[in-house]
Amino acid sequence: MAGQPELRKFVAPELVFGEGARLLAGQYARNYGLSRVLVVTDPGVENAGWSDDVVAGLTGSGIEHVLFDRVSSNPRSAEVMNGAATYQEYCCDGIVTVGGGSCIDCAKGIGIVVSNNNHILTFEGVDMVHIPMPPLISIPTTAGSAADVSQFAIISDEYRHVKIAIISKATLPDVSLSDPETTMTMPPELTSYTGMDVLCHAGEALVSNASSPFTDLFAIEAIRLVNTNLLNAINNPGDRTARRNMMLASSYAGLAFSNASLGLVHAMAHSLGGLLDLPHGECNSLLLEHVIPFNFNAARDKYIMAASALGISSHESDTDPCSSVVSRIHDLRVSAGIRGSLSELGVTRDHIPRLAKNALNDPCIITNPRIPKLHEIEELYVSSL
Repeated sequence: MAGQPELRKFVAPELVFGEGARLLAGQYARNYGLSRVLVVTDPGVENAGWSDDVVAGLTGSGIEHVLFDRVSSNPRSAEVMNGAATYQEYCCDGIVTVGGGSCIDCAKGIGIVVSNNNHILTFEGVDMVHIPMPPLISIPTTAGSAADVSQFAIISDEYRHVKIAIISKATLPDVSLSDPETTMTMPPELTSYTGMDVLCHAGEALVSNASSPFTDLFAIEAIRLVNTNLLNAINNPGDRTARRNMMLASSYAGLAFSNASLGLVHAMAHSLGGLLDLPHGECNSLLLEHVIPFNFNAARDKYIMAASALGISSHESDTDPCSSVVSRIHDLRVSAGIRGSLSELGVTRDHIPRLAKNALNDPCIITNPRIPKLHEIEELYVSSL
């Protein structure tokens, strides 16, 4: 009816949070009636020993497993298809994934393929997955992507050199076993990239044109937690409180963006990652403070809310809120050790027309508070060089 607020939904998986949560994978697999699972992970997680803990729990619960660890930092469609072939070859009946966003997204892709019996690239877009995945148990090992609680799966199309977004309730894991202890082995650089990714998730969800009071609640708390804990997590890797709070921030931001979606920063970062295979969190970090001034007047009140969560005084915010927010994010990024530019990552002006075109076609654009034109995206890339 006219005059009534728009309807908003909020979707989340079962979430178990706390140290030792990873050890519950066997119990959950048994509860789901599974007998043989595909364990999706990567060599770094294996070397840290986290996948061994999970496998031990599975074995102790009488669950057989097949290991699949051929996952890149930006998971390729071919890796998803290879994982699906492995799943089918060994007659698996569920998936357990241990790792960061790349592992979790790859696991989601595998689940989509084995249930829907089609190539992963055919599911690009919103609500294109018609048959639910097999049971998926997700154990995140980074405080960043929040793929363990989101309706997104991001897969690299190595043929077109773009990242595709698959957005569907069908991509939600059945349970996230969110264990802050798994982040204790993250190196400072990865802690920086993933932590700034959390800030970007929360900020874009907050100003999204699909936001709601539910998503705002989680987004604001995520921003506050990043502001007060990220540098401690980087400079004192053994600080369990900082690690726990960053994992909480990641989950909160994930619940926010999963339901409110994202915006222009992620559209541009997806384009960079797809074309040039660049680190997603680093790209977001370098783009965020350039996109905020572009969006500011379209979401002024929300950015002022973000300013408060970033610890900016009301006096500073009242004087020049846009500059205050941008300055605070810049200072946090630099303090976190992210001091480069896109040009230092190998981006040139020759790349920009293609990057901008791909970004404009990214579904995250739809929920940006201000819809950009192609030339405006090109100008934002140039300003980030």
